Amino acid sequence: MRKQASRRQSDILSVLRSRHRPMTAYQILEQLQSDEPDIAPPTVYRTLSALTDQGRVHRLESIKAFVPCRCNHTESIPVLAICDDCGSVEEHDGSSLMPSLNELVAPSAFQPERHIVEVRGHCRTCAA
Repeated sequence: MRKQASRRQSDILSVLRSRHRPMTAYQILEQLQSDEPDIAPPTVYRTLSALTDQGRVHRLESIKAFVPCRCNHTESIPVLAICDDCGSVEEHDGSSLMPSLNELVAPSAFQPERHIVEVRGHCRTCAA
């Protein structure tokens, strides 16, 4: 029996929140298969796409992984600090960046629909 989209989204969010590190779609799939062996990759990808569109999950483009959103980004920009050593991700409010980013792309008449900034480096623990 197929699960409703809202239930599937809840399942994937639970998996992401249970881990404190970014997860790839296939890592999420593996976790879900323990309770639901027939779940297929397209189902996970579709659900992650919907969660990303809703702003409930962030896709980390640089490492092709996902993390749950931990802030409200209605009028702000998520700034995700990704540690290259331990893989931790800290989410920060980049509201002050929005005017500068919009001004930067305005000359080309680009219409931003979604803002997200990734910063790669080393967290406090790994840098010590």
